[in-house]
Amino acid sequence: MSAVTNAPARPAAAKRGSMGMLRQLLPFLGILAAALILPAVSNDYWTLIATRAAIYWVLVSGLNLVVGFAGQLAIGWVAMLTLGAYTTSVLVLGNVTTPFPAFVALAIASAVGAVFGFIVGLPALRLRTFYFAMTTLGFATIVTQIALAWQDVTGGGIGVPGPVLPAPFDTIIGFYLFCLGVAVFCTWITANVAHSRFGRSLVAIRDADVAAESAGISKPLLLGSVFLFAGACAGFAGGLFATLQSYISPEAFTFELSVMFFISILIGGRGSILGPLIATIVLTWLPEFAAPLVVWSTFLYAALLLLIVLAVPGGIASLLDFRSRRKIEADRTIIPRPELLPEILGDRTTPGAITLKNVVLSFGGVRAIDGLDLAIEPGQVHGLIGPNGSGKTTTLNVICGFYRPEAGSVTLGTKPLAVGAPHTRAAEGIARTFQTPRLIGEASVLQNVMVGGAIRGQGSFVESLLSLPRHRRDEAMLRHDAMLALNIVGLGGLAEVRADRLQHSELRFLEIARALMLRPRFLLLDEPAAGLSVEEIRCLGLLIRAISRQGTGVLLVEHHADLIFDICDHVTVLNLGRELAAGTPAEIRVHSEVVSAYLGS
Repeated sequence: MSAVTNAPARPAAAKRGSMGMLRQLLPFLGILAAALILPAVSNDYWTLIATRAAIYWVLVSGLNLVVGFAGQLAIGWVAMLTLGAYTTSVLVLGNVTTPFPAFVALAIASAVGAVFGFIVGLPALRLRTFYFAMTTLGFATIVTQIALAWQDVTGGGIGVPGPVLPAPFDTIIGFYLFCLGVAVFCTWITANVAHSRFGRSLVAIRDADVAAESAGISKPLLLGSVFLFAGACAGFAGGLFATLQSYISPEAFTFELSVMFFISILIGGRGSILGPLIATIVLTWLPEFAAPLVVWSTFLYAALLLLIVLAVPGGIASLLDFRSRRKIEADRTIIPRPELLPEILGDRTTPGAITLKNVVLSFGGVRAIDGLDLAIEPGQVHGLIGPNGSGKTTTLNVICGFYRPEAGSVTLGTKPLAVGAPHTRAAEGIARTFQTPRLIGEASVLQNVMVGGAIRGQGSFVESLLSLPRHRRDEAMLRHDAMLALNIVGLGGLAEVRADRLQHSELRFLEIARALMLRPRFLLLDEPAAGLSVEEIRCLGLLIRAISRQGTGVLLVEHHADLIFDICDHVTVLNLGRELAAGTPAEIRVHSEVVSAYLGS
C-alpha cells in the first residue's frame, strides 16, 4: 500500500531534482557562453586577460576545497604556482635532463605540485588558523629564494623562457581555448567533490570537527587527499602561467598574487563553487579597469574583503542563495515516525555489550571518573544520571575515544576499543549526539544528515572527482537513507532548509537523524531533551524506546528524571565520578542516597 501511495511522487521528485540541477547549472553555462563569445567581440589583449583568469581559476578551483570547504588558511599557495611554472619551463628547456615535450612537462609539473601540496598540508593536521597560514607563507618564501639561488637551473633573478605548446595551441586563440577547457574540467571535478560525501566531510571538519570524527571521518586521510588535489591543480596552472608569460622570473610570483587567490575564495563565499569563480574573474579583470591603482592592489583587496565581511558576510555565494531566503512555516510540530525504523536499522548483528571496567580519568588533580564499571546492553535503554560535574559526559567521551583513561578498559563484546581514536567508533556501530548540537549551519538539513553516513560510501576520492558509477550509487544510497532518517525523526518536510534556520528542538532531532545514518549498534545521547517542550520530550521518549526495540543499545545521559524513569531498562547514578547507585528505574527512584544527592524530596 505504501509503495502505491508513494509511486506518483517519484516522477515529480525527479522532475523537481532536474529543474533544480538546471537552475544550478545556468550561471556556469552563462559564464562559459560569455567566455566563448569573448574572442569574437574583443581584441587579443582582452583574450589574454581572459586566459589569465582561466589559469587563475584552475589554481583557485583546487584551493577552494582547501580554504572554502575545509577551512584551512592556505595563504601562500602561490608557491605551488611557482613550482609548476619552473618545473614546466626547466623540463621543456632541458636544463636538467633532455628536453621534455610541453604536455609531458605539464603533467610532471602537476605531479610536483601534488607532492608539495601534500607536504605543505601536513602541518594542517596539527596547526590551526594563522599558525598554518604562516607555514604556507614561509614555504612560498623558501620556493622564491631557491629560484633565485639555483641560477644554473632557474636562471636566478633573470629567469627562464616559458614553454610553447604545440599547434594548434600555439596561438592566442588556441591557447585561450585550451586554458578555458582545462578551467571547465576543473570546475566540473571540484563540483563533483563538493557535492560528494568527501565535500560534505570537508565542511564537517571545518564547522563541526568533533561531530565529524564521531561520524568516522578521518581528518588526516581526507585533508591529505585534498591537499594532493589542490597542489596538482596549482602545479598545472603554474605550467600554463609560464606559457602565458613567455618568460618567468621570481618577480612574477608576488605576495599580492597569493593574496588574490586567497581573497577570491573569501569574497566568493566558503562552501561554494560559483562564488569563488565569479570573484576570481572579477579580481583578475579589475586591475585592467583601474590601472593607476595597481600599486595599491593589496590595499584594495583588503578593503574589498573588509567591505564583503561587513556588508555580506557570506560573500557572493550568499547573495546568490535565494533558496535560503524562502519563508518556512513558523508554527511547526515534530511528529516522529518510529514505524519506519526497521528500514534503516534492520539486518544488523551486535557483538555484545559495551563494557567499562574500573575506568579512571583525571583532569589535573580532579578525578572526573573514579573506578567506574558500566555495561550498555544491546536492545536496552541505559540511563546515566547525576549532578552536574558528576562525570556523565566525560564517560561518553571515554567510550567515544575522545579521552584516554588512565586505568581500566573499554570493550565492545570481547574486543578492546582503541583509546584516543574517536574516528574508529563509527565503524564499530557507535553513534552519538552532543550536549550542544554540533551541526553545519550553512548546509541543508539533508546534507547534515548525509554527513552521518560518510563512511558507508564505497567510492574513492578519484571516483568522486570523475563522478564514476560507484560514486553515483553512493550518493543515491546516502540521499535515500538520509530522507528516511529525517522522516523517522519527523523532519522530512525540512530537508532542503538550511540547518541554521531550525528551532532548537529540531536541531536535537536532527542530530538523532544523523546518528541513525550509521545504522548504529549503540546510540549515545547526551541530554537530548534539553530545551524541549513536554510534548516533544514525550515524542523523544517514544522514538528512543523504538530505537532500542530494534536491537540498538542506548546510553541516555539526561537531567529530565521523568524521561529516564519512563523509558530506561537500567539506570546508573554518578556522583563525583563514582557510581552512587545502579538498578532498575523503580529501585533508583526510592534509593535514599540518590534522593538525597540528586533527586531531592
